[in-house]
Amino acid sequence: MHILVCGGTGCKSSLSDSIVENLRAELEHHNLEDEVQVIMTGCFGFCEQGPIVKMMPDNTFYVKVQPNDARELIKEHIVKGRKVTRLLYENPVSKESVPDSKHMGFYRKQIRVALRNCGFINPENIEEYIARDGYSAIAKVLGEMTPQQAIDIIKKSGLRGRGGGGFPTGLKWEITSKNQADQKYVVCNADEGDPGAFMDRSVLEGDPHSVVEAMAICGYCIGATKGLVYIRAEYPLAIERLKIAIEQARNYGLLGESILGTNFSFDISLRYGAGAFVCGEETALIHSMEGKRGEPTVKPPFPAESGYLGKPTVVNNVETYANVPVIFNKGAEWFASIGTEKSKGTKVFALAGKINNVGLIEVPMGTSLREVIFEIGGGIKNNKKFKAVQTGGPSGGCLTEKHLSTPIDYDNLIASGSMMGSGGMIVMDEDDCMVSVARYYLDFTVDESCGKCSPCRIGNMRLKEILDKIIVGNGTMEDIDRLRNLSAVIKDSSLCGLGQTAPNPVLSTLDNFMDEYIAHVKDKKCPAGRCKSLMKYEVIPENCVGCTACARNCPVNAISGERKQTHFIDTQICIKCGACIERCKFNAIVIN
Repeated sequence: MHILVCGGTGCKSSLSDSIVENLRAELEHHNLEDEVQVIMTGCFGFCEQGPIVKMMPDNTFYVKVQPNDARELIKEHIVKGRKVTRLLYENPVSKESVPDSKHMGFYRKQIRVALRNCGFINPENIEEYIARDGYSAIAKVLGEMTPQQAIDIIKKSGLRGRGGGGFPTGLKWEITSKNQADQKYVVCNADEGDPGAFMDRSVLEGDPHSVVEAMAICGYCIGATKGLVYIRAEYPLAIERLKIAIEQARNYGLLGESILGTNFSFDISLRYGAGAFVCGEETALIHSMEGKRGEPTVKPPFPAESGYLGKPTVVNNVETYANVPVIFNKGAEWFASIGTEKSKGTKVFALAGKINNVGLIEVPMGTSLREVIFEIGGGIKNNKKFKAVQTGGPSGGCLTEKHLSTPIDYDNLIASGSMMGSGGMIVMDEDDCMVSVARYYLDFTVDESCGKCSPCRIGNMRLKEILDKIIVGNGTMEDIDRLRNLSAVIKDSSLCGLGQTAPNPVLSTLDNFMDEYIAHVKDKKCPAGRCKSLMKYEVIPENCVGCTACARNCPVNAISGERKQTHFIDTQICIKCGACIERCKFNAIVIN
């Protein structure tokens, strides 16, 4: 038997290391350490239910496991053969216990391609990767194909870049292969900076060998001998496991000189980023790797012609590479059979926000937003009403209920006013203010702008200042017109993708939630009750019994009134902290 324990960053922060230690100690106590193996894996994806422990081969799925549950798990499940019911996942509708992941709504519609090994293998053991067809793709490519034949398979599969741009991967490889140079480079973009996004990090933590293998295949296809992974330094676990994978691959003759006895040599080294969002753009990333300021440059020339150190360079992100080995193992036709006509395969999303099932999901292209949010995601928390979903992170847009039937692919999301991006997906409910949401994302892009071009550096700051006016009640209808006009100018004239897409949250909220902007400007009210400057706490006289609970808990003494008499709130003093509402048992305080 095997006991698989989630070892992604999220579960490790919830003491999954201690769970592993305790499980092993209990197995030793029962003299079962030679019969049952405890394996630390990568992310299972179902982050809302972590830490997760999975019993194999019976596929029992235990959720929200704590270190002190180890004794009961070993005694009951392993020794006595009885499931620990209290640790099984409970169906939120039927309230019945679900014993395995195959019957969970969260997993039912997923097809795991890029995430195929995450949660199934020990990412620090190359032999477990090899046991699941690992490195068979590069063996096939080196032994049976010319570089162009391998490129043709990637082109035939329809794989497009998963970092947000959606450029055909095979075409990028082909263009680079045709550019002659004494040295070429393969670059993996692991600089994942979108708020709420953790797709690439989870792949590197759970299946680093798939990226190593894919980069080597790419190197063979384009004629490169060197690979570079650009990864942000605040991903320590991903870095550690990637280093282990690279060293193991070298020891097995799968990296380095004369790979698998052929005349092809290829090796990989790491470059660390300091967390600059703009370095997700390929030219800024390349400059950062060269030790220069992380700023984008005008294209052309594209990296395929002049990239790292002026040499032809392929830049793909982690998820794109993770799909490559399986395409060679299962065939381009198999991969192309998944998804839509123009968007083949699957896409990994980090599903977060006001959603019941927060986690990492992988669904076929063409899956609707409704399926993702209400079937896989389990709907909105606390039975609140769905309001919007932000796809594509700060570069994307906010889509509404009318967009729920939209198939998720590159073209449909752009047509709806958003974009795929790298795969962040944040769900919002009725309590979210969309003007504040637009301001939040704009604040992020203003902070992350490299400042090289004035439309982004100055224009986005002006957008932010206008939104600042609106959310404190000082906006005008002319300001709303300025938002739209300035956004169009910034999109048309910014140097790189960061500036060109920064106004998307503003434009999408203007298109879909104009009534909220008007309420902020004309009525000086925030319909969601989130903008503090527009909030006013008031006492409902007929509900107030004069218990003094609100006055006693007000940190600034803004509430006055005698016992058993109606109380009053001085709005000039009130700091709108909400303490009075929390303490009032009679629903006597409202926000207007």
